[in-house]
Amino acid sequence: MLALVDRKNVFVRQVHELGEWVGFETRNKYQIQDDKGIDLGFAAEQQKGLLGLILRQLLGHWRTFDIYIYDQARQNVLIAHHPFRFFFQRLEIRTKEGNPLGAIQQRFAFFHKRFDVENAKGQVLLEVASPIWKIWTFQFRKKDRQVAQVTKKWSGLLAEALTDKDNFLVEFQDAGLTAEERVLVLSAALFIDLQYFERKAGK
Repeated sequence: MLALVDRKNVFVRQVHELGEWVGFETRNKYQIQDDKGIDLGFAAEQQKGLLGLILRQLLGHWRTFDIYIYDQARQNVLIAHHPFRFFFQRLEIRTKEGNPLGAIQQRFAFFHKRFDVENAKGQVLLEVASPIWKIWTFQFRKKDRQVAQVTKKWSGLLAEALTDKDNFLVEFQDAGLTAEERVLVLSAALFIDLQYFERKAGK
């Protein structure tokens, strides 16, 4: 498991590849760092050869894919699985041994972004919404109390215009969050990037 228990802030920084500068969608890779820039781990979408490359260009975030999450020792500790869906996207989190930890499930909403963080049994742990006046801010609530927040940070004019490179600040505002809940909040940052900030298929 990633060392998140004693952390208040964690940064998720997307690593871009050369192809993104010319509008070519490449696999997603992220650095996971503390607020001092020290690496805590990284996450990388698994390449599936030519077929995976084609599906990435055609289907974007709708496609089926896995993101492997690694710790500081570069050991795979978690797998985030995205099943194929056109609507109500989902990201399922499990250990490398295949034991489910929970999921991120998109919900219907008219004017704002909304999804739930579920535990391994499908029960809602956290409700997440992005206010329409703060479209880059995602607030995590537990029993009507805010316990965490994910905020997209400005990556610079050139990077924002030409690439999918995104940076996110993950704030664990409640010290009582469990290790599993923190992992799910971190995974939600990946979901947010894939669902709301990755270029859509056909664009």
